[in-house]
Amino acid sequence: MLGLASITLVLVASVVIGVWGVRAARSTPDFLVASRSIVPGWNALAIAGEYVSAASVLGLAGLLVKNGVGAMWYAVGFTAGYVLVAALVAGPMRRSGAYTVPDFAEYRLGSPRIRRMCGLVVLVIMLLYLLPQFKAAGVVLELVSGIPYWIGVLGAGLVVSSTIAVGGMRSATYVQAFHYLVKLAFIAGPAVVLIVLAGSDRREAALAAHGPDPDWARPLLDLDGSGHSLLATVSVLVATTLGAMGLPHVVMRFHTVAGARAARRVAVSVIVLLSLFYLFPIVYGLLGRIAVPSPEETDVVPVLVPEAIAPGTVGAVLTALVAAGAFAAFLSTSSGLLLALAGGLSHDLFGGSLSKLRMGVLVGTALAVVLSLPAADVDINVLVGWAFAVAASTFCPLLTLGIWWRGLTATGATAGLLVGAASSTGAALASVILDLPPGTWSILLAQPALWTVPLAFITMAAASRPSSVPDWAGEAVLRLHVPGRYSTGDTGSIRSGEKRFDGSRTLR
Repeated sequence: MLGLASITLVLVASVVIGVWGVRAARSTPDFLVASRSIVPGWNALAIAGEYVSAASVLGLAGLLVKNGVGAMWYAVGFTAGYVLVAALVAGPMRRSGAYTVPDFAEYRLGSPRIRRMCGLVVLVIMLLYLLPQFKAAGVVLELVSGIPYWIGVLGAGLVVSSTIAVGGMRSATYVQAFHYLVKLAFIAGPAVVLIVLAGSDRREAALAAHGPDPDWARPLLDLDGSGHSLLATVSVLVATTLGAMGLPHVVMRFHTVAGARAARRVAVSVIVLLSLFYLFPIVYGLLGRIAVPSPEETDVVPVLVPEAIAPGTVGAVLTALVAAGAFAAFLSTSSGLLLALAGGLSHDLFGGSLSKLRMGVLVGTALAVVLSLPAADVDINVLVGWAFAVAASTFCPLLTLGIWWRGLTATGATAGLLVGAASSTGAALASVILDLPPGTWSILLAQPALWTVPLAFITMAAASRPSSVPDWAGEAVLRLHVPGRYSTGDTGSIRSGEKRFDGSRTLR
């Protein structure tokens, strides 16, 4: 029961910290972006805590055991995505004054229709990303305490939704910063101990059992033995790197600081924090290959490793710490996802008030819980991969062209979003329904970003006719890049401020 006790302590601490932030959530700016008052250091810790999901803690190690050393490219892509975020998105998005990606779309393109469409895309991405988080919570609780999977999923949903519905972004920020430190301590600490305990004898025994095993040690990712490792590696890198640019909960975070320079500083700090953390899921994957080379459930490899290497009290204590770290990963990521989902449901689709935003959190949680119950047998990283592929094929082109090209129009953005969303989700569903043998087609369907992202970019550019570019488009783009009088440091939303360049409102 040590595992359940450690998880309970993390839960109690999270609730206490979350309640401390409740007092400031009295308006839409408070709820969605903490009135843009979060200092960069806290924000960087919170973003890292939010981004390092249960899929990163559990799924990456499982992928290493299952697919070999080439699975490390997932960690490279997850971290490299923030390099692009820092270089291309963080500063301009903060200057836009938007709260959400749909907010930005309406500001940049002057179209309420594109806002609603983006709101629907947010729902798809967030639900795809939430399902593996709730699955991870259920399987970890079931493994360490014997609690049935469905009770674990339901209980986790109640805890995280109640905290976020009351406290909003400020509560989420403090809780997620705490969770990053918990994850780093509870995942990294046991990893170092286990490396020492594993010893050379166990490594030699594993080598004798498996042989040199050149296939597992291949530096490229060979998904399910397809034999096309370079194609699989590039496909995963495109999805994870460009997908990070389009994740709504990632973009929302850069509006919680005071200005564009602070947003860029936060993005750079996050790269450092992620680079440090992603060393350790890889360690668990390598240790899992030694200690539990053929687990029945690869998604829980980090929780199985401690007792496999150190049976007895030491292993039980280390297992409890790892389980608590994995559960903290679920809590922190789910908090950010539910905030973005609430924004999509209430703020972007229905122009909701604070009460509707809170209701959006509860509705989003209910959807995620219901959909997670039949997903117990689905690989965590499959669902996360789909979320990244959809984000890379929709919001990455929208933000990149919207920020850096004045020629993007509402018509072009609409066409690109439709094509990107339909092709990426359609390919993912086809990969499940068709059950193709391992090969080129199975990779291009399971990891479709390699072709769906260029398709979305081309569609947006081709459908944006020069004759339809409004006169104010150049000034709208200028405002995203030039500090000073074009900067939007206020806390008003786009709906209530003078920020739309549609001819009816003027610059501040």
